[in-house]
This record gives sequence, structure tokens and C-alpha cells, in this order.
Amino acid sequence: MAAWSGWGPQQKGLILDGCAGPGGWSEGMLRWLGLRDVGLEWDDAACRTRAAAGHTTIRVDVSSFVLTPVVGRVWGLLFSPPCTLFSEAGTRIGRLVLDFLADGIRRLMRGEDCRDEIRDKVYPVAFKAQQARNSKRVDAKRWDDARVEAAAREDAFVACLVLEPARYLHALITADDPEVPFEWAALEQVPAALPLWQVYAEELSCLGWSVWAGVLNAADYGVGQSRRRAVLIASAVRKVSPPEPTHAESGGGEDLFGGFLAPWRTMAETLGWGATDRPAPTVTAGGARTGGAEPFPTNARRLLTDAQDRGAWVLHTNRDQRPDGSRQTVDPHTRPAPTLTGKSGGQWVFKRPATTVQAAERIAPPGHRDRAGGERQFGPDTIRISVEEAGLLQSFPTDYPWQGGKNKGYEQAGNAVPCLLAAHVASAASGVPFLQGALVQAA
Repeated sequence: MAAWSGWGPQQKGLILDGCAGPGGWSEGMLRWLGLRDVGLEWDDAACRTRAAAGHTTIRVDVSSFVLTPVVGRVWGLLFSPPCTLFSEAGTRIGRLVLDFLADGIRRLMRGEDCRDEIRDKVYPVAFKAQQARNSKRVDAKRWDDARVEAAAREDAFVACLVLEPARYLHALITADDPEVPFEWAALEQVPAALPLWQVYAEELSCLGWSVWAGVLNAADYGVGQSRRRAVLIASAVRKVSPPEPTHAESGGGEDLFGGFLAPWRTMAETLGWGATDRPAPTVTAGGARTGGAEPFPTNARRLLTDAQDRGAWVLHTNRDQRPDGSRQTVDPHTRPAPTLTGKSGGQWVFKRPATTVQAAERIAPPGHRDRAGGERQFGPDTIRISVEEAGLLQSFPTDYPWQGGKNKGYEQAGNAVPCLLAAHVASAASGVPFLQGALVQAA
């Protein structure tokens, strides 16, 4: 309990962060609002990442977390349920059962624990979808019936995690004689979940809460990624509205204070292309740091230095693959990155016409062996996005301590809520403003 008491002066009680992942909400609120949460997370690698970053975490399945010890002490609630069953990049099973899930939300908000019943209704839909997917596998890779059934059970369970905020909200709102008034909540998921957030909005409005639900684009808040998210913002004590954008696609327009909105941050700007022209930081006799920021670890900085002519580099993604094998391409100098997913790190590559680059972990020349001296000869050059770069595109710090290996790092970064977007949403929900100077830093 002692670790939960290190709150800033504006924090009135616990902030519970359900399905906390590697720390998108945690890092954003701490850096820009001075707030600390308690993350509830099951994935081992994500828990280790959070611990390495200094974020308080309870390793637990959110559906089995017992709320009794914290009821009456919680000031704010955050939830980012898994999106894999709702997103375009996932199975989209969640979209087929929205009516079942909406019914479950309404009943749980009234105190009826109907989760098992809703899972049983979702299961046949998930089973049919898994059967369809299995039928498309080649014979050597086709699953047996038991494995298909187990996958469908897992899908039904994961889909129903969007019900958990309702269980938490009911317990926190109906607490008797709370030590800390429960005042605000924020939910986040892919846009396909918006109909469910609107059900939450209706239920909370009936209880007298001020609520807003809609879709926000992370690029409008200074994130170097065009990532659209369904968001719910709710407060029991103040009128809420969506956070004011700080950026716009082409820049211009006026913000809340009459200033002009900055243009969207491009992918190249976010990844620090050109930042290698700045002097490296130095430490003075008094311990102060001077000079420009070090944007990347040593290997990545060297690659950036070697690639000052990246004007010709183009991002190739795994999206929109055509019969000829070509894929969606993005000019990183003019646009934010497309939505980062847990698989993007292994599938996104930068390419340019060239012949020789220095060998490094991020360079992937299929079918070519290293030459003496560590050089690889191939064309065109191909550089894969690193875990650190994936984190930067989600507005995590460059040195964020991703744990669990490269694949788990990509998965965690791709599944996280962008830290800067999280800070704006949490500010709108809690009423806590950005720390002095933090908004300038974020812009």
C-alpha cells in the first residue's frame, strides 16, 4: 500500500488502470500531469516493462480482480480492453457480437454479474469464425477440433473483457461512505468499439455523470502516428468534453487560446531524422545537461547518421497487399505513420535504392550473407523499424525499458495507448491540467 501513496498534489486517491499494458496511460499521466496509477495487467512481459519503468503494477486478470480492498479509495478509472477481436488487423469477432456485449454492459452497470452468460452467447459466434479460419489452412497446418474449440473459448473470454469496466464502475459508484469520492473515468479502444462506449455513456448519463464518447486521432495531439481511437470521457463532478487538439493535418486554425495549431508531426520528424545534426548532450561541472537530445541508442544513431539522405526512403507496410506483391507505402517525410500494430515492427520496412549499408540488427537483407567486416551487399537497402522506434511512434521515451524480447516489445508497443494522447484524455476526464512547461514540451 505504501507504493500507492506517492501521489502528486492534485491527485486525490487511487487511479486504477485496467488492462494497463506496458504503460501508455501510466507514462503519459506521469510525464505530463504528474499523476500515478496502479496498473492491473496479466501479461508477464508487459508487467516487467512496467516494473522496469517504475510504474506500480498488480499482475492479475482484470476479470478476477477483487475490488473490495480498493472500493472507496479510487478517484479515477482507466480501461483499455484488448482490441484484437475488434480491430481491422484482428479477427473482428467482437463486431459480430456487439448486441450481446451491449446487453452485458447494461446489466453489469446495474449490479447483475452476467459475464458467464454473455460469454456463452459469444462462444458459438467465435467457434464458427474459428472454424472458417481453420478451413482455409493447408492440411499440414490445420487445427484439430479441440484446438479450434479452445481458441473459440479464448476469443469469447477476450471479447467479453469490454464488460469489465461496467463491473468496476458499478462497484465504485455504489460504494458506501467512500474515503475518496470516485470522480472520473476514461475508456479507450479501436473505433469499432464506439457503439459499446456509447452504451456506457447512456448508463453513466442516467446516473448524473457528464459523458463524452467519440473517436480521436492521436495525430491531432502531437503523436507522430495517425491512430484513431474510440474514447469515452466521464466525470461525476464536472462537465466534460473532448480534449482540444494541438495539431491539425495541414496546420493552421485556432486552438482554445486563439493560437494556431501546429501541423501533424511526420513520421520522420518523430523518429528524429535530421536530429543527428544537433550536438550531443554534454554534462557541465554543475551537473547540468546542455546540447541537443540524444534521439536513439548508439546503433540507431549511427544508422541515422549514415542515412542523412533519407529523402528517398519510403515506408513499406503489410497493408493493402496487391496481387503483384506490392504493399501500402507511406512517405515518412510528409505524413505521420499509419496505425502501429503489434506486428508492424516485423513487417514495416524502410527501403531506398542503394547497395551497401553497415550491418546492424535492424537491417534485414533476405537471402544475403554478411561479408567480411560486417557489411551486407544487397539492393535495395532494407531497414526494419526497431522496438525503440515503435515506442517513439507511440510517444514513449526513446529509452523506455521494453522487456521480453523483440517480438514482445513490438507487441507491447503496438497494443499500447499513445502516451501523449493518454495524457490529453486523462486531463480532460480528471480536470488536472498539464504540468507547467509540459504542454510546450509535448508540442
